Amino acid sequence: MIVNRSGLWLVLLAVLVLAGCASAPGPVETDHSARYTISQDRAPTGNFDVSGLSDAIPMYQAQVKAGNKSPYRVLGKRYSVMDSNDGYVARGVASWYGEKFHGHKTSNGEIFDMYQMSAAHKSLRIPSYAKVTNLDNGQSVIVRVNDRGPFHGDRLIDLSYAAAKKLGYQSHGTARVEVAAITVKSDGSMFLAGQPFTLEGRPTKRPNQNNVAVYGDQRGGLFVQLGSFGSRSPAEKLQDRARGVLSEPVRVRSVDTASGRFHRVQVGPFQNEASARETQSLLEAQGFSQSIVLTDSH
Repeated sequence: MIVNRSGLWLVLLAVLVLAGCASAPGPVETDHSARYTISQDRAPTGNFDVSGLSDAIPMYQAQVKAGNKSPYRVLGKRYSVMDSNDGYVARGVASWYGEKFHGHKTSNGEIFDMYQMSAAHKSLRIPSYAKVTNLDNGQSVIVRVNDRGPFHGDRLIDLSYAAAKKLGYQSHGTARVEVAAITVKSDGSMFLAGQPFTLEGRPTKRPNQNNVAVYGDQRGGLFVQLGSFGSRSPAEKLQDRARGVLSEPVRVRSVDTASGRFHRVQVGPFQNEASARETQSLLEAQGFSQSIVLTDSH
């Protein structure tokens, strides 16, 4: 048998070259768009009552790097973050996101909670605040912008499910809205789309020396709400369950709203947001997964 050694060496060299190409790829740009390529998001089950849910309360915060990398790319498209939100106002289409992203991190590292008043925007600096008005019914809410998106078509802003429901478009999916940025200066002065602005009739919120939000001058108390029901029996069962794991007071408060009578299961009141959030975390660890922190009357 005659062996062609030069041919054999050529074959072995080709194999080594191919193996080297396969094991040593060039630099690859990370694509962060995968979390947005979803086929269908969905709302939470049950009739979530937002009638007692308060708007986000704007407060001053120094600019941070988290979530504000600029430019950035999603789905092959390049976006830029604004240097300042001052004077920003725009009209466009709002959508909402819910259960698909509930409990996952937002672009600045916070945890998305579809039951809170929050939003995602492509270019506003985060975290920040904005007043969003449904142009079809005139309803307005204030949300905390802490995420990036939406990256679908020409949509302007993504609201949490709770915020969308307060604006009355959760069943439609989208709505025509106006988004106006709220900026707060270090001295507490507030501006809406560049014009002086005050939160008339709303509780104020200020940072203390530990940079923890503290509520003051409020007409109600701060509560952790575990659920809201159309009938009293399931509310009382949830109340008994919560009393089994907590030392704080748990009440069932019945309120009449435009959508009917609701029975709210609430823990509190609390003196500040920090203590309310601590109790909320304890409850979530015990399986109470749909709690919200809100201001309600005593």
